[in-house]
Amino acid sequence: MNKFTVVGLNGMTVFQIAVFFKCHDLTNRKMNRRNCWICKMCRDESKRSPSNLTLEEMLQWAQSFEKLMATKYGPVVYSAYLKMEHSDENIKFWMACENYKKIASRRSRISKAKKLYKIYIQPQSPREINIDSSTRENICRNIQEPTQTCFEEAQRIVYMHMERDSYPRFLKSEMYQKLLKTIQSSSNS
Repeated sequence: MNKFTVVGLNGMTVFQIAVFFKCHDLTNRKMNRRNCWICKMCRDESKRSPSNLTLEEMLQWAQSFEKLMATKYGPVVYSAYLKMEHSDENIKFWMACENYKKIASRRSRISKAKKLYKIYIQPQSPREINIDSSTRENICRNIQEPTQTCFEEAQRIVYMHMERDSYPRFLKSEMYQKLLKTIQSSSNS
């Protein structure tokens, strides 16, 4: 079995999930609301929910942002919502930092730190995150000899932004409300 046929979320292959979350360009096919499985489900409430997404998990999402981020599908659905809102740089940065912390090799860490800086931290970067200048300056100094924690303060700041700003909007969003209604209907039948 190769990496493109392993079944993931809602029967999607890992490749299909990668296409969705990597700017939808891995197959030179732009993703839009018409062919996104989450959007389709939200439009047609009679469709079944992802087979592994449970009502219990969805109800945890509303308890706290921390619980949303700790569940299996919460970050995936939240990321899809942010992508629809054209504000997914914070979640992408946060997830990239989680992966960065796991890098053991000094050489790989230096390379990844420079890449994260170029994409998210550097002023006028493609996905510049909203952090204060002192945090930005500290990171700039620290990436010369990056540690596993050199992005921790910026990660904490973007987590706080998501928790206070986009998370409450997510819970009130049509996408979340319809998905919740679909899951509730599925669990009642």
